[in-house]
Amino acid sequence: MNERTARRLARLSDALARGGSLRLQDAAALCGVSEMTIRRDLAAGEGGLRLMGGYLVRSDDPRYAPVYDLAAQQDRHAGAKRRLCERAARCIEPGDTLFIDCGTTLMPLAAGLPADQSLTVVTYALNVADSVSVLPGVRLILLGGVYHGSSRSFASETMGDAIRRLGINKAFLSAAGVHRQKGLSCFHFHEVAPKQAAIATAAHRLLVVDESKLGVIRPARFAGLDEVDEVITDGQVAAAGGPASRAAET
Repeated sequence: MNERTARRLARLSDALARGGSLRLQDAAALCGVSEMTIRRDLAAGEGGLRLMGGYLVRSDDPRYAPVYDLAAQQDRHAGAKRRLCERAARCIEPGDTLFIDCGTTLMPLAAGLPADQSLTVVTYALNVADSVSVLPGVRLILLGGVYHGSSRSFASETMGDAIRRLGINKAFLSAAGVHRQKGLSCFHFHEVAPKQAAIATAAHRLLVVDESKLGVIRPARFAGLDEVDEVITDGQVAAAGGPASRAAET
């Protein structure tokens, strides 16, 4: 590692000394170099900093540890997720193009889609694609890229643009955290771009979350509560000026 690389990494480490994250483009601007140079610096470094979904974080920051395990989440609150998805499915109309987010919450929705309504499903989640691919009469658009096994989802630098080029009637979104002031968040930074693109593109945005996510903040913020049209939950989301809350009976 040369001296200039070491100086840049030290400067970035100092900028992140109090925790948090730094966008790759902001890190490049701080050091007066290109984003590619920062990537090369990180590759040459000793692992003190790492890049997560376009954000630099300290490797020893516990908030950015890969603590989400999709397999472990599969059976948690399974009954609530099933009931919430049944309510969400009532919004689907024949001919709809649907964005279905990653994670386990929306799996009952994906698996139970009607085969006779000429639906199209857009997703970047392999588990969602697996369920939809066996449904006759449902067209699947799977957005690919680098595979992330922890959430069984893909990531690419062009995914957001690909979503924005589509006509999406309804976006069914998941979140690991829902907070009245801090908004909607998830564990993984690579999920931010497709979530934001779906929110920007869809005619109607529906957030489906069980009550264990309410009042929680996760590392990767992707939207404010006022950026979705409807929250389908078994708890209460009291957001001033925010979306209506459709509470499922449990």
